[in-house]
Amino acid sequence: MYWKTLVRLAVFAASILLTAGLPTFGNETFNNGTSTPQAGDKYVFAHFMVGIVENYQLPDWIADMTAAQAIGIDAFALNCASIDKYTPTQLALAYQAAQQVNFKVFISFDFAYWSNGDTAKITAYMQQYANHPAQMQYKGGALVSTFVGDSFNWGPVKQGTSHPIHAVPNLQDPAASSSNGQRSANGAFSWYGWPTDGGNSIIQGPMTTIWDDRYIKDLKGATYMAPVSPWFSTHFNSKNWVFICENLPTLRWEQMLSLKPSLIEIISWNDYGESHYIGPYSANHSDDGSSKWATGMPHDAWRDLYKPYIAAYKSGAAKPTIDKDGLVYWYRPTPKGVSCPQDNLPAPNGFQMLSDTIFVATMLTSPATLTITSGSNAPVRVEVGAGIVTTNVTMGIGNQVFSVSRDGKTILSGQGGLAVQDQSKYYNFNVYVGGIQAK
Repeated sequence: MYWKTLVRLAVFAASILLTAGLPTFGNETFNNGTSTPQAGDKYVFAHFMVGIVENYQLPDWIADMTAAQAIGIDAFALNCASIDKYTPTQLALAYQAAQQVNFKVFISFDFAYWSNGDTAKITAYMQQYANHPAQMQYKGGALVSTFVGDSFNWGPVKQGTSHPIHAVPNLQDPAASSSNGQRSANGAFSWYGWPTDGGNSIIQGPMTTIWDDRYIKDLKGATYMAPVSPWFSTHFNSKNWVFICENLPTLRWEQMLSLKPSLIEIISWNDYGESHYIGPYSANHSDDGSSKWATGMPHDAWRDLYKPYIAAYKSGAAKPTIDKDGLVYWYRPTPKGVSCPQDNLPAPNGFQMLSDTIFVATMLTSPATLTITSGSNAPVRVEVGAGIVTTNVTMGIGNQVFSVSRDGKTILSGQGGLAVQDQSKYYNFNVYVGGIQAK
């Protein structure tokens, strides 16, 4: 899988160069959702990397889909490559599993591998699955998306498929939506789920909706699929950077509740290589080298955090509803300045912009007092309100201890599942995510 990462980066970099000279927007301010909200039914999807599940069997797919359904996810966007010989097998299993559990799926053609010359092959896949009972339908057509593939013409695919198609490809430049009619596209999907001036540029942040606003404006009412991601760090020699995304697990959802896009795609369910997975760490996935920073670093508790946000987004509520006390925490395993002499790569680009911080999102039915004891640091007590409130404190070396009290009684208490260390063999800017729920 490692060499595939090289190909993906090269193709993505080349496509970014095509948009060179575009203005940047990193210094513009968050406009608090002033774009016209999109009306209609709301759906939430999760980006699923088919390329790492060569060994999946039907029960593996069912387990993932059941876990996704439990928090309100409607479908998986099946990121697939043209070069993987197991793509047909795993797509078939995915559709079979989805039908079995009343879930939905749709294909996201990864144009790091597909090309504009693959129209016949793409048409064949759409003809095979567009009318499948498990296919996600949207606005009267089978939903289909991409990773890059900005210039692909969907007209011949639509003509060659007996069932209607609703194409929402990934556009790297929002302004390119003006030529959607020429390419028979029905909307656009943005990959800008992290603070960036475009491409893979890293900026201090904070995350804003400036890119979302541009897409919605340029689409002029066509379908916009917004990205939501909790994290991004990667440590391959072909791509080695971290976006400044520390508060994204809650901030991005708050932006979505204000913006109200028609569709949301979570990036991702299982992309361990980029550290933004919210699904379980599957034993049956193939390892592209990311096990160095993903093994033993669960993100499952983010699903508990996402569930009330997803429900609020679908209902049109301004805030999530919390009916049971709990908290979710996330933090890196080491301070950012740790030395890793055994690592043959330098620390990821952007690491200097990070803070050495412990993050806690309280999910409370009524106000209470949160206490965080980070390593040898003195306990920090914070009064937090009802609903979801994100608090951060300075990281200390050692165990991480959390408690919540109300009316003089401790209602939540526990220790983080990973102690912060002041040394490491390899740089790891992934996060350990855990939660504590009221009994």
